[in-house]
Amino acid sequence: MKKFKNEAALLKMAIDIGEKYAMNRGYKGFSGTNSAKEKVECLYLLLVQDKLIQALAKGQENQPNMKHKLALWIAKQLPENHPLLKD
Repeated sequence: MKKFKNEAALLKMAIDIGEKYAMNRGYKGFSGTNSAKEKVECLYLLLVQDKLIQALAKGQENQPNMKHKLALWIAKQLPENHPLLKD
């Protein structure tokens, strides 16, 4: 599993963009009381359902792996020379 140096920043960007994607799909958005854990799980499941990311194997569906999948998803959307992708 490739680890990014800026994985936390990539995850934050993935949550922001993922929330906009979810709203375009008809989701009303997250409330101020939703935790980051809930947002990660919700966005992960939405992206898997829409076949934008591959689901994790059974038994591997945990928060660290979901966060990594979201970071990978957003990293693939960014141009190669984006500052967050530099090592």
